[in-house]
Order: sequence, then C-alpha cells, then structure tokens
Amino acid sequence: MYDRAEMRAATDALWAAIRDALRAQDIDAPEGLARADDLWAIWRDPTLILAQTCGLPFRAGLHRDVRLVATPDYGLPGCPPGFYNSVLIARDACLPHRPRIAINDPLSQSGWAALHEWAAMQRLDLGAVTVTGAHAASARAVAEGQADLAAIDAQTWRLLVRHAGTDPGLEIARTSPTPGLPLITARAHDPAPIRAALTAALAGLPAETLSALDLRGFVQIDAAAYLAMSVPPNP
Repeated sequence: MYDRAEMRAATDALWAAIRDALRAQDIDAPEGLARADDLWAIWRDPTLILAQTCGLPFRAGLHRDVRLVATPDYGLPGCPPGFYNSVLIARDACLPHRPRIAINDPLSQSGWAALHEWAAMQRLDLGAVTVTGAHAASARAVAEGQADLAAIDAQTWRLLVRHAGTDPGLEIARTSPTPGLPLITARAHDPAPIRAALTAALAGLPAETLSALDLRGFVQIDAAAYLAMSVPPNP
C-alpha cells in the first residue's frame, strides 16, 4: 500500500526475502509481486498468499474472505507499534464553515473514516466532497486550493514530504491512533507459517532496506480490534 516508485527496489527486496522464507516452508510463493489496479480482485483471490489492505475494507466485509496475518510497524510518532493515524492538512488552520474536503476513497480508514470521526469530535460540518483516488492527489488538491481539508495516512504523509516535496507546513492536526494497514492471506491458508516467514525475512534484510521502507517489524493485532471500529457513512 506504500509502493512508491522511489521505494520499488526496497519493496521488491522485502518480497524476495518473504518469498524465499515461504518457499523454505514449502509454500509456493510467486516470484514477484502482483501490481494491479483492482485491489479487491487481489484481496479476494482464493489463492492469495499475502497482500496488504486497509482497515476499513477489512472490517466492512473483507474479513469474511481472508485471514489476518500481521500488521507492519512503521514507527510512527505518537502511535503504538502497528498503529497509525491520519494527518489533517489545510492551507489555513482556521477552516471555513463547511470546508470542502478531498478524500482518496470512501473506503479509506485514514482518508475518510478518521476524517469523519475527527470532524464529529470538532463539531465541524463538512462541505462538498471530492474523491481524488489517491492520498497524494488529496494533498495536492489542498495545496492548490481545490479543497480546504484532507486527511492523509501518516506513513503516506511521511513519504510525500520525503519524496514528493510536499509542504509539511500544511499539517494542522493528527487523529487518534488506530490499528494499521494489515497483511492478509486467503481464507484457505494458515497464517502461522506466513507470519513466521515475515519474521525470518525481516531478520535477513539489510538495515538500509528496512530504513527505506520505515519498517520496524510486524506485530499481531487481534482482528477484533479492527472489527470494533465503526463503519462511517458513505460521503
């Protein structure tokens, strides 16, 4: 889910290490990662070995088709291991009445669910919605004045500032931490050996690869923690 071009080599190196660890356990892992536009087709593939999804699709129905394997820990500030939050961005911290919002996807925990909850806590009425299709596009919409407010996945925000030159001064607040983007496997698979392969792969990767990915480790968060959160209304 954080497969930026600048990190492609590190992501592929991570997969290669996981693949080899899986094969060492006689699990027929594919040679390379599948990169396709239809994420739902990947997530619901009955032969899926491993993929990363978002917490909102997981609790909104995907959990019936898959098993939870683990959650990556990106060492995000103010978040427990394996948790993340959203960065609220605006050109002006004094938001207008009913601010125009940009969201990456209606089924995004960080882009919509967290924003919806934050706005309710602030007693802020949200205005017109633009669905941008990507966190980077939402950040651009705010920076260019096409939207007043957006919520960006904190790890994506870190990468946008690092690699895309996004202005860190757009940040006005952060939401409360929630369980991070989980790794899943098909319902037919046992997640235990896959989890073991993740641990083995992590131990064998060079520090520079892990640093490029901001990857600190993998943690186990119970599926109940994801399912306990509410599903926001369709924006």
